[in-house]
Amino acid sequence: MSATREQMVLNRGRLEVTEGMERMPKYFIVEAEALPEIFLKVSQAKGLLETGEASTVNQAAAMVGISRSAFYKYKDSVRPFNDMKNGRIVTFQFSLRNEPGVLSRLLNTFAETGGNILTINQGLPVNDCAVATIAAETSGLRMSLEELLACAASVTGVIRCEILAG
Repeated sequence: MSATREQMVLNRGRLEVTEGMERMPKYFIVEAEALPEIFLKVSQAKGLLETGEASTVNQAAAMVGISRSAFYKYKDSVRPFNDMKNGRIVTFQFSLRNEPGVLSRLLNTFAETGGNILTINQGLPVNDCAVATIAAETSGLRMSLEELLACAASVTGVIRCEILAG
């Protein structure tokens, strides 16, 4: 039986496949000094790639002193937190079905929960799926970010959602 990432859960240290069970990620804010060094180095490597100081993962990993496999293991789980003076700005990324009204329903979810949308970028659909990136000021949210993600994930036509930065 093949399983998507959403159908896999960690149970007592073992990865198990569950049918029909969706796992929403949980986020924690942890002081950088409390993190294992590998997370900080992965974040540094991602920064080198984003700024162009390193042109390949291999080069970025070598520059910060980690293996490529360590980089790939944690790259999707490590993101810096930026606390803005006038509010908290969070960047979300969504995969949306190419159907009328999906983006509109998603935007309504932000409006109903107190999120203030600052920017919206949506790419052209490929294989009936479009990627949309939304930056929102979230200091006025009437719920947690995890709850907002759960609401967004429940919108008809939203395939995947995650926090990219914030």
